[in-house]
Amino acid sequence: MKTPLFLSGLLLIFISCGDHPSKETATTTNEFIKIKDFLPFTELQLDDLSLFNVETDNWKIVGDVYVDRSKDKILTSSPGKGILANIPEGDTKNGHIFTIFDHGDIEIELDVMMPLNSNSGIYFLGRYEVQLLDSWGVMEPTYADMGGIYQSSDFNEDGGYQGNPPRTNASKSPGLWQHFKILFHAPRFNNAGEKIQNAIFQEVWLNGVLIQENVEVTGPTRASAFDDEKARGPLMIQGDHGPVALKNIMYKKYEDRKLTLSDMYMTEYESNSDTIAGLDTLTVIGEKNVDSISANMVTGNRVTRILSYKGQMDVPNSGNYLFNIGLNHGGALLLIGNDTVVNLNGKFDLDTPGIGEIMLEKGKVPFTFIYNKNYPWFTGFSITAEGPEMQKIPLHAKNSLSSAKKRSDNDILITVEDGTVTQRGYMMHGEEKRTHCIAVGSPDRINYSYDLSRGAILQVWQGDFLDVTQMWHLRGTNQLAEPKGFSVSFHGDPDFMSLENKDMVWPDSIPSNIRFKPLGYEMRNNGLPVFLHQEEGTTISNSFKTSKDGRGLERTISIKGNGDIWHKIAEGESIKQLEDGTFIVNDESYFIDLSGNSDLDPLIRQSNGKDELLLKIPAGSGNITYNIIW
Repeated sequence: MKTPLFLSGLLLIFISCGDHPSKETATTTNEFIKIKDFLPFTELQLDDLSLFNVETDNWKIVGDVYVDRSKDKILTSSPGKGILANIPEGDTKNGHIFTIFDHGDIEIELDVMMPLNSNSGIYFLGRYEVQLLDSWGVMEPTYADMGGIYQSSDFNEDGGYQGNPPRTNASKSPGLWQHFKILFHAPRFNNAGEKIQNAIFQEVWLNGVLIQENVEVTGPTRASAFDDEKARGPLMIQGDHGPVALKNIMYKKYEDRKLTLSDMYMTEYESNSDTIAGLDTLTVIGEKNVDSISANMVTGNRVTRILSYKGQMDVPNSGNYLFNIGLNHGGALLLIGNDTVVNLNGKFDLDTPGIGEIMLEKGKVPFTFIYNKNYPWFTGFSITAEGPEMQKIPLHAKNSLSSAKKRSDNDILITVEDGTVTQRGYMMHGEEKRTHCIAVGSPDRINYSYDLSRGAILQVWQGDFLDVTQMWHLRGTNQLAEPKGFSVSFHGDPDFMSLENKDMVWPDSIPSNIRFKPLGYEMRNNGLPVFLHQEEGTTISNSFKTSKDGRGLERTISIKGNGDIWHKIAEGESIKQLEDGTFIVNDESYFIDLSGNSDLDPLIRQSNGKDELLLKIPAGSGNITYNIIW
């Protein structure tokens, strides 16, 4: 049901969670409605090689690939569709591959798998390389490691070739799918053909970690397909340095178009309401012409206010546009023409943005944006727009979020020096706040968090240890401890459970009919904690330490009891056992290596649409050790 509400002469539409608006109409989101937060990508269909120009026949379309982590530069495949694989043969079948489309500015997402010690690269415009390399376990990455911007042919100020290393090594183990998101801007040329701006890698994300930002490249990579520079060119994938596999290749091509705001008039009201209603009944604090929109136009400290902006929106191209509003608490409303696009009516924060899509025609259209600062201690909003051939851009002034989630010199970081460090606190797992967590940091920078209330490991990460700023600066609000580094999350359900049979649904928390007793943790002589609890009379201890080889966490479980108990090792969209005996979870997240436990008989089952890797531990006493590798 749609209920109209009149506000200062404007018709607002509030959409209930039962509505399903069409793509041609404006839509809103609130705490009940979730829609996509980006406009669609174009997917490069990998049914055959017809979308590529291929130099030699080392490139194939296959259905699956496998990497043996003990064999150098070996990639095996099986027939099918959906994966682009390079399997070179000597010096005659190791050519590159090019897309048949050209691009300028582009945003691309793809998954890549690297065999042990293999090497490749993605060349934008066929000229500027993002390095693909097996960099698992590298502590100090260089430009030549995974995600590096490889050396150009130009000398830099120090007399060497230009190259830019990733900020951190976020690469995974050989044989795991790794996700790239890259935003690239082509060089610019004037009418005389003279270059006036270098190519720029605006962002490079690897496995969810921002590893490159605003990196200019002065010329083509040394091994590029072309020596000159152009505004457009194909994507090239290198084929002469080793095998590689790619899938889920999606892209958006951008032109130099921007949506702009003009002729704006701002009115500031005094208000203490959670809702945006009846502006003509509120006291006006001030009003003026403005050339930008910003939360910092609020006057006074620790006040509640409403800012109302009216103006013109200049639409560069006809098509669907997506608007995204983030709030550092508060409410907001965006109207374009006569349509309500986003309505955050109440208290929201940056983790629950408002997203709306609307079809707009090229030209000018009136808009109204209203910001409700209904919480005196927080100020800040963002508003972004994305459209046809138009990259997502901010419409707010740079300082509009200056007081919202901005890192500063006042941040409180816990670092690890010589010995293990433990820290209790609240931590997020997915969208759930866990209140009985302990984070454990090690000198070798392999860290993890554990939920004492459920006896479950939550996540593991490599890098710096813990940001505890919110535990102190925002006490009374989130109070969160946040991992610093490249992380992998686990299922978060109780790791152990008494089941009547192997088909019982695994609970997401400890059931009330289960006798569960947390026993805290003990610090052993090696400085590592051992976590203890009892479940249905069985005593269970868990300890973790860094794996001996590469990036991994070795888990040791000790069991003593008179009854059988089940252990949920992993959960994922898919789990399968590989030829070397290890289990791969999600085809991209991590490995479980149970080698050395010949008497174990784990099973993979499907439950609630996901795969689970379970292990039945018989009554008695004993130890189990396995490795989590990512």
